[in-house]
Amino acid sequence: MAIIFILQTGERIVYVDREGYSNWNLPEKITWGSLFIFAAAIIDFLDGFVARLFKSTSTMGKQLDSLADLVSFGVAPGMIMYQLLRISFAKEENGLDVSFAFLLPSLLIPCAAAWRLAKFNLDESQASSFKGLPSPAAGLVIASLPLVIFYQQSGLDTLLTNKWILYAIIFLISFLMISPIKLLSLKFKNFNAKNNLPQYLIIIISVLAIIFLKWVAAPVILVSYILVSLIFKNKIA
Repeated sequence: MAIIFILQTGERIVYVDREGYSNWNLPEKITWGSLFIFAAAIIDFLDGFVARLFKSTSTMGKQLDSLADLVSFGVAPGMIMYQLLRISFAKEENGLDVSFAFLLPSLLIPCAAAWRLAKFNLDESQASSFKGLPSPAAGLVIASLPLVIFYQQSGLDTLLTNKWILYAIIFLISFLMISPIKLLSLKFKNFNAKNNLPQYLIIIISVLAIIFLKWVAAPVILVSYILVSLIFKNKIA
């Protein structure tokens, strides 16, 4: 559903007036695509619980879960970056004639997500921590970008439709997904505050960021998550 809304917007992304000046537009349907990615994250969080509740866990379910993650947090976010790159070039002179080659970097997102998920399925040491940025986290950060642009939060709409900023986001997110950096898991073995201090810290930062920053919270939470993981790296198994 996210991919359909992102790619089949039914609206123009740029308007050109009689004098030749262009004015870009982010179709509302792209933001609906972002919301479907957030919905996918909720389902991804609950699917294991539901499977255990109905006693229907299986090896096949594990593989389907990864395939769903690849589509929801790899392919769909990659299509968002593809559309944002189109808009960034459309703002420039003769930007509508941009070569497809300049849009291809957006496909690094699904490629990195596929690599990340395949490694996760084969690496049994990631039961209580992660090596590399989890694909749902990467997908949610990218999904937040159209919402930040659409609602013009903090004046970031111009910044997030700059091709160089978008390229930087693509390469950074892709690198983090395939990197060997160890990151905390938010799974709780118990609710002891001392044993789970990093997890509680991330939750507190996340709640405050959502309340005060709205959609900008997603990238802030990501940076906080990485920093807390590096600070408390001795607690990562």
